Order: sequence, then C-alpha cells, then structure tokens
Amino acid sequence: MKIKEIISEIEKVAPLSLQENYDNAGLITGNPHDECTAVILSIDTTEEVIQEAIDRGANMVISHHPIVFSGLKKINGKNYIERTIIKAIKNDIAIYAAHTNIDNVSVGVNAKICEKLNLINTKVLVPQKGELKKLVTFIPTNYLEKVREEIFLAGAGHIGNYDNCSYNMDGQGSFRAKEGANPHVGEMGKVHFESEIRFETIFPAHKQSNVISALLKSHPYEEVAYDIYPLDNVYEKIGAGMIGELEEPIPEKEFFDKIKEVFNINCIRHTQFLEKNIRKVAVCGGSGSFLLGKAMSKSSDVFITGDFKYHQFFDAEKQILIADIGHYESEQFTKELFYDILTKKFPNFAFYFSEENTNPVNYY
Repeated sequence: MKIKEIISEIEKVAPLSLQENYDNAGLITGNPHDECTAVILSIDTTEEVIQEAIDRGANMVISHHPIVFSGLKKINGKNYIERTIIKAIKNDIAIYAAHTNIDNVSVGVNAKICEKLNLINTKVLVPQKGELKKLVTFIPTNYLEKVREEIFLAGAGHIGNYDNCSYNMDGQGSFRAKEGANPHVGEMGKVHFESEIRFETIFPAHKQSNVISALLKSHPYEEVAYDIYPLDNVYEKIGAGMIGELEEPIPEKEFFDKIKEVFNINCIRHTQFLEKNIRKVAVCGGSGSFLLGKAMSKSSDVFITGDFKYHQFFDAEKQILIADIGHYESEQFTKELFYDILTKKFPNFAFYFSEENTNPVNYY
C-alpha cells in the first residue's frame, strides 16, 4: 500500500481545504508514491517519535500538530523542528499532519471528545458559512436516474439528516450541433429540442471536483451544460467546536470528577463553581477560548477546552463554567480518531499508537 492511499482516507474525512489559513496540514516530508511499511499515530511529531518509527519499522508518522507551521529558511539542526525534519528525511520517514481540517469536521476531534463524555444531541458549535454550493444541470429524461445517482454518490444532496435531496423540473432543451461535434441526439446543423429535467442539488465546496467529475462521466451529452452557485447557507457539518448534552443533569463537581476520569488528569483550571447542575456542554479541542462567547450564547453550562489566559477567565461573567483541561489533554484522543478512520479501510495494516508523551507542559 502506498502512502498516498493512507492520506486519501484521512482527507476523505478531513479535506485540506478545511484547514485554517495559518495552518500547515498535509504531507510535510516524504514521497506519497512510496510503499508504506507501518504508521505511527501521534499528537505531535518530535525526534523521539521519529525514533519510535525507526525502531518499529514504520516509514510514516501521522500527527495532529504539524511539525512545521511556517517556512524554514535553513535546515541545520539548530532547533527541535529542524532536527526532527532532518531525522525524518535521513530515514525516509513521511510526516503527515491533520490539524484544523480534522478539528473543523463534525466527525473530527471535537466529536471524539463528545463521544468520550457520552454527550447526546451533538452538533457543531459554530457552523461555517460559504461552504455550500448549488449545482444546476440539465439531464435527458431517460438518463435522470443514472446521472442523479452518480452525483449523489460523489457527495452531493445532503441536507441535515436527509440525503438524495434535489429539485427536478421538466423542461425542453435546444441545441444545434456544428461541424466537429458528435451529438448524442439530433442531426448535424439542425436545431434539436430534447425533453430534459432541470436538476438542482447542493454539495460541500470541498467536494466540487468529485461532483462535477461524476456529472461529466455519467451524462450522455458531449458538452454538458451546468451552473454552480455559491451559497451563503450555514453548513452544519463544518465548523469550530461542538455542543451536546448529558443524558441527565449532574452537579458541577461530579461532572468535574467525570472529566478528570475521562481525560486522565489530576487538575482543572476553572472559573468559580456556580452551584448548579451541568446539562449542556460545549467543547473545543486545543485552544478554544475564542469560542467562549458562542458557548455562552448557546446557554452552555460548561465550556471544556485548553489554553485560557488569565484575563479571559473573567469573560465568563459568572454565566458559564470554564474548564481548562490543557491543550494536549483535550486532543489526546485524536490518535484514536486516526485509528478509527484508517482501520475501517485497512483493518489488517500496522497502525501503532505512539507511546511517547509529547506534552511539553508538566505539572508538579
């Protein structure tokens, strides 16, 4: 199996187009056409993780955090980033990162946190706008089912909990085949009228190439007429953070005990207890303080994330309980997420969880 096949499975779930503009997700070192021997799954890529790959006979590391965020002007080993890159290249080890792209999908990092906390009725906390497009095309009546099915299989037609969503209207198309054309119906040089269906459906922007490819391959016409419109609709499947509910409300301190148990931590930085039960829970893996206002606007009882600064704790205004459990701690289950995605497609391949604790923050 080639490295690019493994990458493809991850990017089916978390396309690189969904990463934030400051990010550097994707293949950082390595040749995607190389055969893959085994994979190490990690939160970070460090020298120790690369050595772990060498020791296990793995030639690929998949991590959540990219080892390189900004451009490297020199690679001479003066810092841990350069040393890690040098060691990976010397040993033909590919480094791949899925970061904010896998944060921003409804089945990504935050969904895994919700799963661990047994939350129900989960949804994206801040869905994105501008991630949906509409396809309008015109299909000969006898080919409608075939073309429509292929377009849906390519990822179009999903609205909430419904799929195969489209609008279909009878009409009549006209065209005249000119010299050099090879028309599916009609005669050269004569205007032809054909019974067609105006077919409309929506699709995520990152699936546009797949949807259009499916349309062109399945449509019988030599030249396929279609329009693509950008939409301002909110796309509920893509965005930052998640929110859900506990099946039954529980006291704050009891819920904090649950957090400690689930995340295997000994302490939580938090705002003062509000002496009320916890029911609605907002989460964001990593640094999520920018979502505090959204969590409050959704009437969340608690917001779980990492990296809150001192003055940001005041912003809770005694309306919500902030639980800062740490950056690494909140994202630790991302390795399991990678494993779940990849073993569905490659159940017998060697995927290893890194045994290195790459958390740079220690507690005494």
